[in-house]
Amino acid sequence: MPVRSTPQGWTLETNTTAYVIGLNSTGDLVQRYWGPWLPYPEDYPPPPEATGWASFNGRGQLLPEEYAPWGGLRYTEPCLKVTFADGVRDVVLRFESAETEDEVLALHFEDAHYPLRLTLVYRVHPVYDLIERQAIITNTGDVPFTVERAFSACWHLPADGAYRLSHLTGRWFDEWHLHRDPLAQGVTVLESRRGLTGHHHNPWFAADDGTATEDGGDVWFGVLAWSGSWKLTAEKTDFGRTAISLGVNDWDFAWRVPPGDIFSTPVCYAGYTPEGFGAASRLLHDFIRGQILPHGSATHKILYNSWEATLFEVSAAGQTALAEQAARLGVELFVMDDGWFKGRTSDRAGLGDWTPDPVKFPGGLKPLIDRVNALGMDFGLWVEPEMVNPDSDLYRAHPDWVLHFPHRERTTARQQLMLNLARPEVQQHLIETLSALLREHNITFIKWDANRNMSEPGWLPEDDHDAREVWVRYTLGLYQVWGTLRERFPHVIWQSCSGGGGRVDTGILRYADQVWASDNTEATARLGIQAGFSQVFPASIMEAWVTDMGRGVVPLRFRLHVSMTGVLGIGGNLAAWTAAELAEAAHWIGVYKTLRHIIQQG
Repeated sequence: MPVRSTPQGWTLETNTTAYVIGLNSTGDLVQRYWGPWLPYPEDYPPPPEATGWASFNGRGQLLPEEYAPWGGLRYTEPCLKVTFADGVRDVVLRFESAETEDEVLALHFEDAHYPLRLTLVYRVHPVYDLIERQAIITNTGDVPFTVERAFSACWHLPADGAYRLSHLTGRWFDEWHLHRDPLAQGVTVLESRRGLTGHHHNPWFAADDGTATEDGGDVWFGVLAWSGSWKLTAEKTDFGRTAISLGVNDWDFAWRVPPGDIFSTPVCYAGYTPEGFGAASRLLHDFIRGQILPHGSATHKILYNSWEATLFEVSAAGQTALAEQAARLGVELFVMDDGWFKGRTSDRAGLGDWTPDPVKFPGGLKPLIDRVNALGMDFGLWVEPEMVNPDSDLYRAHPDWVLHFPHRERTTARQQLMLNLARPEVQQHLIETLSALLREHNITFIKWDANRNMSEPGWLPEDDHDAREVWVRYTLGLYQVWGTLRERFPHVIWQSCSGGGGRVDTGILRYADQVWASDNTEATARLGIQAGFSQVFPASIMEAWVTDMGRGVVPLRFRLHVSMTGVLGIGGNLAAWTAAELAEAAHWIGVYKTLRHIIQQG
């Protein structure tokens, strides 16, 4: 059985590993073991006790607490912090009960005095050697309380180790740099405060003792399934304990929990392998393809994207000519990028008005789509639904729909503001607007872009929420929009793009089958970008385009080979390519078609 109850606690077993927890003599839920599967329950160590206390130290320094609340003599990073209605700001948890069913364990705790119920949910994914965790906080009383931090999980590494933390860093146009840094005593923090996953860090970690390689060595690893602001803390205490916690970022965060209501954290996945970083990556890749992606292990089509060829100078005739050239190369999916919708002649206008521009497309999109389909290709479209230009019909009608603070200037970035997807009426508007677009046209692919991060994260005075909930409610609103559209149009393949790799995580991959790893398509730079990306994500989700970046300097063959390591796309201006370049591209597109089932699913 994946979940076993024993007198000393609970054992969660995958095909090759075990994660073991239990209650010690003082009622603390502690981690007992995380590593290779052992033959008998009694082989696992008993729950550790907090011994040798001094007046300056307590549980937090001495115990591998599974989900430590803030309070008492704890000075380490907590998982849970709450303020109750009378101003009390700590939580004292008492174990109440446990439920096990198939591959799921739920542990229930109550506060010693206040009406707070904490449920820790564990789910075992045996074939992937992964443990999934989530926390649910319930208000069982008659007055609200406020959650100020609620991480998804804390993962303890074996005690007394000197560990190295692997993580990914970057910035726009320069994402996915792999770092392997020794963990010093203290707290290392990786995070996004931007409202999106972010280009600068990714909610993934791997930890080892400094000796692991691609092919061998103990590696502990994990990811957070969340597309908003997030936080990872890696803490090494002066007592030799190392813990890595992940969850929603508590920076400017609070969540008011009314009576009878709950706050649920995102889920977090983590695992262990004795076979090095390569095995850790393969487990994540297989899990993402097998359990996360909407279309699973589907083989994705070779696309052409029109952006570099036209920028905003989009027309029906120009797009048709590009489509005809793309079809001759063997392209299977033609994607029209920015510039197709009403009033969109530059980045200063039009965002929010998702209807075809009547000047550029006097007959609408249908004639172009029909021609693309007649050429044997599917049709896809670029949209940026979360954004709005001040120069748009939508903004003029609903200026209150954007994120803003009263009496403050509304900060634009790329000439645009962000709609407040925390608001149900905004969610519903996007659902109906995009549903009409997909219902009226034969569109099988959507590139969903988001070209800025959040600012002025305001709420409305009449809403019965803490204003700081907006960071989380925005992401939940995004999931509501994408989830509804996925249900209505299950055949559509969605791509997550945020100026490249700004929204790539296992949360958004519940809705998007593909992602745009970086706006940087220069082939020699892409080698490092794609190597870092592959630490976490499979090749089947990574769109990799051959563009005109590097043309004339980097050989076309090399640029094609780099892009062929993911989901191959063409993004250059085909009208400017020579006959020799077109012929070479057609050749390698043909080769890729014979190999892509291995590349994308290997």
